[in-house]
Amino acid sequence: MTAATRLTAGWRSSGRPAGLDEHLDRYGPLPDRARPGALARAVTEAGLTGRGGAGFPTGTKLQAVGARRGPAVVVANGMEGEPASEKDHALLSRAPHLVLDGAVLAAEDVRAEVVHVCLPRTKPGLADVVREAVADRQRARRDGVPVEVHELPHYYVSSEETSLVRWLNGGEARPLGGRERPFERGVRRRPTLVDNVETLAHLALIARFGPAWFRQAGRPEAPGTMLATVSGAVDRPGVYEIEVGTPVADVLAWSRVREPAGAVLIGGYFGTWHDLADVAAAGMSAPQLRRAGASPGAGVLIALPEGACGLSETARVLGYLAGQSAGQCGPCAFGLPAIADDFAQLAQARASGAVLERLDRRLGALPGRGACRHPDGAVRLAASALTAFAPDVHAHARHRPCFAARRFDARGETSSPAILPVPAAAPDEQWAEGGWS
Repeated sequence: MTAATRLTAGWRSSGRPAGLDEHLDRYGPLPDRARPGALARAVTEAGLTGRGGAGFPTGTKLQAVGARRGPAVVVANGMEGEPASEKDHALLSRAPHLVLDGAVLAAEDVRAEVVHVCLPRTKPGLADVVREAVADRQRARRDGVPVEVHELPHYYVSSEETSLVRWLNGGEARPLGGRERPFERGVRRRPTLVDNVETLAHLALIARFGPAWFRQAGRPEAPGTMLATVSGAVDRPGVYEIEVGTPVADVLAWSRVREPAGAVLIGGYFGTWHDLADVAAAGMSAPQLRRAGASPGAGVLIALPEGACGLSETARVLGYLAGQSAGQCGPCAFGLPAIADDFAQLAQARASGAVLERLDRRLGALPGRGACRHPDGAVRLAASALTAFAPDVHAHARHRPCFAARRFDARGETSSPAILPVPAAAPDEQWAEGGWS
C-alpha cells in the first residue's frame, strides 16, 4: 500500500487553511441535496467507521438519529483529548471546509436544525480558523443549517460524546453516567449525532464521489483512508494519511523509524504496547490489529527509542490519566490513583510490598465498573506494559532497574527527554459550565 492524498490534498503546497474557493477548486461543489436518509445509506454502503477512536459504523449512527422523532442536533467533535494525536488539529487547520461540508450534510440527512463544532479551549487559534471558515460560508450563503463554534475545557475525558452533550446543555464537560445515549436524547433532549471531525470529512467525500470510490482505498473489511499521528523514535514525525490496513512497519518506514526500535504504542493512551516484531506486519485496521490484541484507536503510533524505559514512560501517562479523570466514580477517584502510584513505584524500582500482586488485583477489578470508559482505557495501557516489558517488570520488582530508570531521582523526575507527550496541568482550567445560547 502507499500513502494517500484524499483528506490531505494540497496540504504540503499551501501550509495554511484552504479558503472556500480553493476548497471548491480542489474537491468540486457538493452534490444536489438528497432526501433525508440517503446519505446514511451511502455511508453504510461505503463502510465508513468513526475515526475518533471507537470505530463505530457511521451509517448506523446516522440512521439511528434520523429515525428519531423531532428536530435533531449535530455535534462535530474536534476536541482531540488524546495528547499523542495531532490529526484533528491538522485537519481543521488545513481543510476546515471539508469538515464543515460533512457536518452540514449530516445535519441535512438527519433533519438537524443546528451544527455545533466543539474545539479545545487550549488552542484558540484553531477556533479562529474554523470561525473564519464559517463566516466565509455565511457570506456565500452556502449552508441552510446554522453552524456554531464552541471552545470547551480541555481534559482527556472532555472529548467523550456525553461530555460534549453535558457542556452544551449548560453543565460541565464531564461524561454523563446512565444508559441514555445522545442519539436518543442529547443536546436539549433532542436526538444528537456526535461525530469526530475526521469522520465528517470522509463523509463529505463520500457524498461527492460515492461509496465505490471510497472503497478503492483500504481493504474490503476496512475501507478508506485514515489519518495517523506518528512520533517517538522517528526522524519524520507528523500526521500521515494512509490507506486503512497499511502495515505498521510501512507507516513507521515512511516516517523513517530509527533502528532498532523495540516497542511501539498503538492507539494512544487508551492503547497498547507491543514488541514491534509482533505487530510489524499487522495492518492499521480494527480487524487486523484485533488479532494482535490492539486497536488503531485515534490512529496513534509511537516508536519507543532504544534505551528508553517503557515502564517509566507508562508511569508518566498513568499519572496523567489519573489526574484527568472526572472523579465521579470510585474507579476513577480511587482506583486510577492507586494504579498510577503502584506503577510509579515499579518504574522507579522502589516498590514496597508485593507490587505486582497489587497491580494484578487492581487491574482486574476496574474494567467495566466506571461511569465512562476512562478507567478501562488506563487499565488497558497498564496491562499491556506489564506484558510488553515483562523482563524489565520483574527486574524492577526486585529493585534492579533498567539503565533508563536509573536516571530517575527520588521524585520520579529525570533530565532525559520524555518520549510520550504529557501536557502540563493547567491550574486555572476548570470543568466550566457551558450552554447553548
